[in-house]
Amino acid sequence: MTTTPARLLHHRAAGPASAPALLLGPSLGTSTAVWDGVAPELSAAHRIVRWDLPGHGGSPAGLIGPGAGVADLGALVLELADSLSLDRFSYAGVSLGGAVGLWLAVHHPERVDRLAVVCSSAHFGDPGPWRERAALVRAEGLGKVAESAAGRWFTPGFTEPRLLDDLLGTDPGAYAACCDALAECDLRPGLAAVRAPTLVIAGRDDPATPPAHAREIADGVPGAALTELPGTSHLAPAERPGPVREALRAHFAPRERGSGTSVRREVLGDAHVDRAQAATTGFTAPFQDFISRYAWGEIWTDPTLSRRERTLITLTALVAHGHYGELAMHVRAAVRNGLSAREIGAALLHTGVYCGVPAANSAFAVAERVLAEMDEEGDGASPG
Repeated sequence: MTTTPARLLHHRAAGPASAPALLLGPSLGTSTAVWDGVAPELSAAHRIVRWDLPGHGGSPAGLIGPGAGVADLGALVLELADSLSLDRFSYAGVSLGGAVGLWLAVHHPERVDRLAVVCSSAHFGDPGPWRERAALVRAEGLGKVAESAAGRWFTPGFTEPRLLDDLLGTDPGAYAACCDALAECDLRPGLAAVRAPTLVIAGRDDPATPPAHAREIADGVPGAALTELPGTSHLAPAERPGPVREALRAHFAPRERGSGTSVRREVLGDAHVDRAQAATTGFTAPFQDFISRYAWGEIWTDPTLSRRERTLITLTALVAHGHYGELAMHVRAAVRNGLSAREIGAALLHTGVYCGVPAANSAFAVAERVLAEMDEEGDGASPG
């Protein structure tokens, strides 16, 4: 737990001080506890900083007042980051916390490295209900809001008493000010300006920010990836911490994965990698992270062997195990790595001796088809 000056948002920090920083923002009515099932494992590779909204958890209520906007909350997050000497950071946020992340990525792109928006929206609908809720809370406190919170936050049969207790302990005036921020929030015009690599996570059973809201963000932010979690409502990090944790871990993997991703693109081509990333789900994200870090970030980047040599080894191994779908992909990669059609044929002929004639026969058929396709596309190998 971190002792926080009265002018700053309360926060909790964990993880190596030298690791890349990852800020985690909460939803309306919750505290840093919404990330309890996710943050500890992420802190193995990141400096995790969880923060509380004004009047929530340990944050002072007076940091915002009536008529507050998402920009005011974003400015408070920047003040917190400055106090921690974090010039640049990655960011993930739930609901209102996610909108704060979008605002930061739009208005301060120099500060945000990577972004994840969880069960959130660029526009939280008609402002009228938010203003009505703010008026109700200012007049009567949070009792009535708390009565219906579980139905908005979780799927039937699931609950998290700690978060419901946090809601009842929230300052009504600060909660109402956050409702004001949600009422006026409309980040849709700025989505195209986001340059941080962005992951959008939606709960398919979320009544507060339905999947359509997530799709709007993913469609608007260039290159954004979208993951929808079945059987999940609004507070996905609390209800489904495992899938959320794995998706975030893959998205926020330390920067050394970048060299692996670059090599993967150089060897296999942008089109293939883009398709693989677009098809990534919460279930397959750990595998995509694994091959980017291990296969492409460590093995293919080892300078002991040249890329041509690694290509020849890969062709042989794929033939030996009968992985002809992968073989087709790596025949294309072989051409991209400078091998001629004659050299590819010689490698496959070599496999006939050590892997068997039937395996080589199938491999020649695959390679001939791929090379013909590449010739038609104008990207074929030289005869050699």
